[in-house]
Amino acid sequence: MNTHDTSGPLGMEPEHLDGHTIEELSDYLDSGRSPADRSIDESAGCQIALDALERLRTLTPELIAADTAAEPEADESWVHSILAGIALDARAGRRIPLVVEPSDADAGITEGAVRGVIRAAENTVPGALVGRCRLDGDVTVPGEPVLVRVDVSVPYGTPIPDLLDRLRAEISTRLAAHTTLNVTGIDITATDLRQFPNRIGEDR
Repeated sequence: MNTHDTSGPLGMEPEHLDGHTIEELSDYLDSGRSPADRSIDESAGCQIALDALERLRTLTPELIAADTAAEPEADESWVHSILAGIALDARAGRRIPLVVEPSDADAGITEGAVRGVIRAAENTVPGALVGRCRLDGDVTVPGEPVLVRVDVSVPYGTPIPDLLDRLRAEISTRLAAHTTLNVTGIDITATDLRQFPNRIGEDR
């Protein structure tokens, strides 16, 4: 695909991806990242989005199977919401200071990188797909309370409380390892239940 409509939900915020769109990054993955594109490979925002897109593909084999089997079209609104979240998460956002020794050292991490850390937690919780991540609070001031808000899509039939507890614990561990944020809470909301059509040969 050589041209892209950047007006729809899959082409959000190209200015946050150094001029690229989610569709272009998806095509880049399809090509095996070949030929190499330095404008993508050297863009922090693009790398966050590429990593999230790869996880999305890995965690949604049901959607690929349904398409291949030529079943009735599945409701893909949840896919759009995930991709919209990826585009938003790729923004650099605010600079978050890191409290390190010596105390006069100036170290920091971008808000976009922290959202990437949060999104990566889904790797250890089968079925979880993180949509939107938000950091509520003044993250630019060390020690200020920060509430983490996360939207997640889960498969139909999954025990939601257990999945959310495991995801919350993983996010907490990763934030403690990579940031010095004063996280006062991690609020996770299941915003979507994914259900796919039966495959050919299965009872309807």
